[in-house]
Amino acid sequence: MSKDILINIKPKEKRVAVVKEGKLEEFYLELSGDTSLLGNIYKGRIDSVVPSINAAFVDIGIGKNGFLYLTEMSNPLLEEETSLTQKFLNKILKKKTNVATGRLRFVKGDEVLVQVVKEPFGTKGPRLTTHISLAGRFLVLMSQDKPAGVSRRIDSLDERRRLRQILSDLRFAEGVGFIVRTASLGKGKRELIRDAKFLFKMWLRIKSSAKNQKAPALIYKEYDLMWRVVRDYFSEDIDGIYIDSKLEFLKFLRFVKTLIGPHLIKKIHFYKENLPLFEAKGIENEIKKIYERKIFLKSGAYIVIEPTEGLTVVDVNSGKFKSQLDPETAAFQVNIEVASEIARQIRLRDIGGIIVIDFIDMAKESHRKAVFETLKQALSFDRAKTEVQGISNLGLVEMTRERTGKTLESKSFEDCPHCKGTGKIKINEDITYGVRH
Repeated sequence: MSKDILINIKPKEKRVAVVKEGKLEEFYLELSGDTSLLGNIYKGRIDSVVPSINAAFVDIGIGKNGFLYLTEMSNPLLEEETSLTQKFLNKILKKKTNVATGRLRFVKGDEVLVQVVKEPFGTKGPRLTTHISLAGRFLVLMSQDKPAGVSRRIDSLDERRRLRQILSDLRFAEGVGFIVRTASLGKGKRELIRDAKFLFKMWLRIKSSAKNQKAPALIYKEYDLMWRVVRDYFSEDIDGIYIDSKLEFLKFLRFVKTLIGPHLIKKIHFYKENLPLFEAKGIENEIKKIYERKIFLKSGAYIVIEPTEGLTVVDVNSGKFKSQLDPETAAFQVNIEVASEIARQIRLRDIGGIIVIDFIDMAKESHRKAVFETLKQALSFDRAKTEVQGISNLGLVEMTRERTGKTLESKSFEDCPHCKGTGKIKINEDITYGVRH
């Protein structure tokens, strides 16, 4: 089963496509003027604490305060002092400790180390956490979660035990915990320990930098799109990576040598043909469809994706689907076909928040269950966290998907200043009436 990564470089944007058996499976866009904050670590200063909403607002130096839930508040900047007695800790910090939770109560002006877990959205500032995490190729370092963990997607009990045993040998990394990523499946002890050492040294540098800088300050910037491709996607199951920029191709080679090693270099190719890369690989039209409201399937059925401020609605329609079957079976066939495509479109468009899917009504419980399981299976390939409620008698599925940043559409488009975002224009009679009056 062929699987390639295509990287298209333009003057003001970078596009990355993951293609499996010739079909677009994942798509990422990075614009030159649209700097992402996601994953960045800041030394911030608490601007205000609002007990009524159980949160604090933190100045991280970007002009818009970040939002931090009080239940998540602890302070990595102070973790070296935690071995002191609570009485002495209270004395030197001149603040009270919540005995029930063991967490420090923060007040305005306190400095805290935070990480951005959700991009600013509209008038809202970024969502923050004090539970710092650093992702490597095979592991994720958790600054305040000392026990080891293994990705739920690794379901083999023997493999989970093997990986936990490797983690138990990481005695050099005291005070932190690690989560084993899915990419570590079958990897040897040497590779995992090398990844752990890399992440632990990075964490030590971050703590050292935080102590020496005055808040608010950027302490650590998350990797750009090219680095994330190397870290998160480039592995033995990738057949080839094709890059259409000589400069980025050479940089990518250096990334791979530094982060992985030379054994995968042979899979990286510089694409220099006249026909644009995405057109040559047959996915340019697929990318254009990501921005369309209607998505048509081979059978003639189609889905409509309507984003609103509060949620996204996905409607399933039989369209030109033709069948000699009874209506119940025909509805079941359409729903089965579109279920996987809906999961794929949600992933490609990076739709987050509440999503409501309106399948065609089915009377049989067995049909509803089969459609629901098909949808769940398709969603299992999504890197973002999803929660799905069972399908109702009316064919409705309610789900949520982790929202961490802007959707692909919001990165590429803005509301029309003439129609004010309605997407409609007035008919001729209305325009004429407006001119007369």
